[in-house]
Amino acid sequence: MPEEVLSVLRDIIEDRDVYKLETVQRLWSGYGEIARYYSPKKDKHFIVKQVTAPEKVSHPRGWNTQVSHERKLHSYQVEQSFYQEYATLCDRFCRVPDTILVAENGLLILEDLDECGFVVRRENGDSRSVELGIRWIAYFHARFLLHAGQGLWPVGTYWHLGTRLDELQAMEKGSLKNYAESIDQKLNQARYQTLVHGDAKLANFCFHLNGEDLAAVDFQYVGRGVGVKDLAYFLGCCFNSGELMEREADLLDCYFNHLQIALNHYQIPVDWESLKLEWTELYPLAWTDFYRFLAGWSPGHYKINSYMHSQFEKVEAVLTANK
Repeated sequence: MPEEVLSVLRDIIEDRDVYKLETVQRLWSGYGEIARYYSPKKDKHFIVKQVTAPEKVSHPRGWNTQVSHERKLHSYQVEQSFYQEYATLCDRFCRVPDTILVAENGLLILEDLDECGFVVRRENGDSRSVELGIRWIAYFHARFLLHAGQGLWPVGTYWHLGTRLDELQAMEKGSLKNYAESIDQKLNQARYQTLVHGDAKLANFCFHLNGEDLAAVDFQYVGRGVGVKDLAYFLGCCFNSGELMEREADLLDCYFNHLQIALNHYQIPVDWESLKLEWTELYPLAWTDFYRFLAGWSPGHYKINSYMHSQFEKVEAVLTANK
């Protein structure tokens, strides 16, 4: 495969001296790698995502099933569809890498965001970084509001119930498990659907040196959904339980303020008050949906905290009352 990658790159870039500079990251469970290549002729770097199914699947938490394998393979196909069909629709406010080539043999060649100034990575989010992440998410949601998402996941996010039935089966008995399908239906049948990134965590954002811009990567789980699914997941990656309790109102205001500005920017006609009300009401369900996944996948996970449980209690009270 390395020689095949070089052959493709040399042809597309028209430089016989292209070479691999470094491996940036191994893909989850041994499904390939992301590497940086350099063209002396162009004096330019390229990022290549190379997907190759391993002969023996290894999962750090033991989920080595055929369902898991097929989900991963499909996720890479979805990502290729996104870069081929949707990436050009994103502007500087929801920046993604430019697509150089999508190849049928599992190769994805992209511009190197580092070369464009997006060199900063955040393990922990300060207030400005979090707001920039929220802004990117809001603009992405506005850009693709009510979009059909053809070729992507019918339901976005890597944890949605339809692809996590093994994890559902593994859950302990109780209300969270009992209400899983009802919560899934309410999220999927919402009036206002957009495209969600599906894995909107700090590690998938590249911040610019100017401190004002950022770009996102890793679109394996992009698909239709309500915007607050991305928001809840992102906030859960940035804050602990106490911070979420304290800052919830401000963080929601930040998201909806950016979303309203973004909708005007893209000139998307929508009943704003109706959209805001629906997604505000679905925010606790988005949290509970992710809680359901974690409870089956890794019940001792550090992200399961009192704030997450409080969101589930809100949902549980409503669903029980409406029985």
